[in-house]
Amino acid sequence: MEYFKKAPPQPAAVNQEIQDTVSRVIADVEREGVDAVRRYSEKFDGFAPAEFRLSEADIRSQLGSLDDSVTRAIDFSIAQVKHFAESQRRTLIDFEEETLPGVTIGQKQIPVQAVGSYIPGGRYPILASAVMTIGVPKVAGVERIVACAPIQRGTGKVNALQLYGMVHSGADEIYAIGGAQALAAMAFGLDGAPPLEAVDMIVGAGNAYVAEAKRQLFGVVGIDLLAGPTEICILADETADPEFVAADLLAQAEHGTNSQSVLITTSRAMAEAVTREIDRQLASLPTADAAGASWRDYGEILLVEDDEEMVRVSDQVASEHLEVQTRDPAWFLARLKNYGSLFLGQNATVAYGDKGIGTNHVLPTGRAARYTGGLWVGKFIKTVTWQRVSDAANHTVAPPFITMADTEGMVGHADSMRLRVR
Repeated sequence: MEYFKKAPPQPAAVNQEIQDTVSRVIADVEREGVDAVRRYSEKFDGFAPAEFRLSEADIRSQLGSLDDSVTRAIDFSIAQVKHFAESQRRTLIDFEEETLPGVTIGQKQIPVQAVGSYIPGGRYPILASAVMTIGVPKVAGVERIVACAPIQRGTGKVNALQLYGMVHSGADEIYAIGGAQALAAMAFGLDGAPPLEAVDMIVGAGNAYVAEAKRQLFGVVGIDLLAGPTEICILADETADPEFVAADLLAQAEHGTNSQSVLITTSRAMAEAVTREIDRQLASLPTADAAGASWRDYGEILLVEDDEEMVRVSDQVASEHLEVQTRDPAWFLARLKNYGSLFLGQNATVAYGDKGIGTNHVLPTGRAARYTGGLWVGKFIKTVTWQRVSDAANHTVAPPFITMADTEGMVGHADSMRLRVR
């Protein structure tokens, strides 16, 4: 492997200041409740209303004048994502099996009862965020979904199109709260009229403060995953189109100045052509301030010998998004192991996945794809087990387990089983 372009070393993503700030916010919200949320909302967002929950009247007033073409696009995204989630849900089944005469063992799928969805603000109002983190748990059967989103500074309101996505994806309660204080509010609950009851699980993307809040709150609540800045890796051989490759790298780079874009190729000519194409496209890209800095500081091009090495290096990179622009994408589908979501062929741009082609865009970053997949309907469902034992079956299963317990010195365990075979 050879680096055609190598990113310079970068500082740690989470520094002590972020950790300390988030710890303070969480502790204050747990102790003081809505007073702390109001104080931090005023400090960070310039927003401290009497009531953070949006009323039906608030929602209607914001949704009354939206562009029909955009709402139809959001509706299309909702339909695609929910359809795929429904297909996933059908793979999760209840079953029971008699493993021995009189011993029946089974499993049940039980949805989480309450989920908190964080809808980020930031550089862009990502319209599909609500679809991914509200629509999918609705398909899973979650009874209650709370959505929190920051206001747009200076307006006192959440983004109206994001709000449309929250409502039409199925949010039951919507709050105008941003940042770490929003996650703490959902985790601990808030007094109010009506109160915000604590949720069981928090999902959704956000900045470094939001990610750190999820890390610190894990255990108090469940979380989806610890997602950092977005990533793309593209596998390309000499058959790829440099214009497509460059456009897809820059599409993810525009997310922010710390997004990671990687090209792995078997062709030096492709590496050279993509480099030229990136420079050409940046010259006219309106988001070049972010995309250009991201490509300069985090972009990489790796040259490899053959397809087998391309797979090995890709699995080491373990990117959030992985595109395959080669002569035989199916060959790679059969062999690749570490990625958040896979996009096969030059038509399958990551941008489709970001906006709602069906698969979820909340995906593992920072090489977490080595051990986890992304958000999916099963994340909101607990697979629990059960067992039933007949009187006769006691005489089959108790003796070996009594022997084990006696050997371990766990007399109480042994006695509880002896009672059943007297």
